[in-house]
Amino acid sequence: MSTVNVMAREISAKVVFYGPGLSGKTTTLKRIYDSIKPSLRGELMSLPTEADRTLFFDFLPVRVERVGEYSVRLALYTVPGQVFYNATRKLVLQGADGVVFVADSNPGAMDSNRESMANLEENLAEHGIRLEQFPLVIQYNKRDLPDPVPLAQMRAELNPRGVPDFETCATSGQGVLDAMKALIRLVIKDLRAKRVVPTPKKKTELPALQRDGGADLEAQIREHLDAPKPVTSDEAPPAPSLRASLGPVAALAPAALIDPVRAAEACFDHGDYLACVTACREAIHRALAFAGDGPPGAQAYLLGVDGRDVLALETRAAQGIARVDDAAFSLYLLMQVLVRLTAAGLPTPTH
Repeated sequence: MSTVNVMAREISAKVVFYGPGLSGKTTTLKRIYDSIKPSLRGELMSLPTEADRTLFFDFLPVRVERVGEYSVRLALYTVPGQVFYNATRKLVLQGADGVVFVADSNPGAMDSNRESMANLEENLAEHGIRLEQFPLVIQYNKRDLPDPVPLAQMRAELNPRGVPDFETCATSGQGVLDAMKALIRLVIKDLRAKRVVPTPKKKTELPALQRDGGADLEAQIREHLDAPKPVTSDEAPPAPSLRASLGPVAALAPAALIDPVRAAEACFDHGDYLACVTACREAIHRALAFAGDGPPGAQAYLLGVDGRDVLALETRAAQGIARVDDAAFSLYLLMQVLVRLTAAGLPTPTH
């Protein structure tokens, strides 16, 4: 099953190379690996055994065309060919978004081809998937053999549904990339049909932080903190302690961040500006963590926050002394981060 990384604007899809033992699955994957720019490929891992060329899987992430605003990253796996590894086959097949079936053109391998195709259909059914509704491409591999099974016969026995199929030679690379491109098109078409991409959210434009003129920034913060909440005629006035328990900054925070944000607001209200800067720094670090692993500057970039402001906050917190403009800067930066976090839909609410 595909997954969506909202912050990286990336969809991860899983493709499995299926087929009988020694049909050329691993060789196919290695050929694809060698054909891709090193900057676009991950590490190719292979676990050979005495009985089969691949015991578990080969893994290769590849970047391909975009779906809407999202790029697609493919994880390519092979399954062990021999039937007694069927439990491992099921495990690798779980969550797949598409399959390349690698058939062996050797005349003595047709029984294995048929058995493996039936096994694929059976294992997909156990995952609740019908083969005829699943992205599938067939490679008729080893077409360079002196006497391969006639193409018409292989199509009649392995491809009654008429899915895209290709004559290939994994050792030379003939047809391998054509088959892969055809499957990518089917997977992307399926992803679009399933609407796996979330609806884009309207970006919230925020004013840039004022690095100078701390008094003006302080006035803005105090205006936000002191402004009374509008009350309609049929509403009771808010309790006097409402602002202290949930101020305007804390109102932007997800549940996991409310406590440090409240602490920052309270410190600002009481004039403890160094404690406010420290609390803002802690809250911002926690908030940026929702953008994924990495240094604060990179996390800020993913959220659309100026990384220079985050670094400036680090400097002010490390000084051990803070003025009102330092606290105002820190609190306003926290507000920006929380708004960006909300606009990105993070953290994902749990139900």
